[in-house]
Amino acid sequence: MRRSLVLTDETARHPFLASLPPHVRHGDAPVAIARSKPGWLRDLRDALAVYSASFIAVSLYIA
Repeated sequence: MRRSLVLTDETARHPFLASLPPHVRHGDAPVAIARSKPGWLRDLRDALAVYSASFIAVSLYIA
């Protein structure tokens, strides 16, 4: 197995990426993730889910 004299790449800008070999880390540009803005209905649904889960957990703990 051939190993390089320098084991890190200083242009990677992250310690984990710097430790990867060049053939593994072929793309330096981060991939943008498209996210939609959550509407008030999604927020309401999430709040009700958290309330229901915590209500059930507390009820089971008391019972």
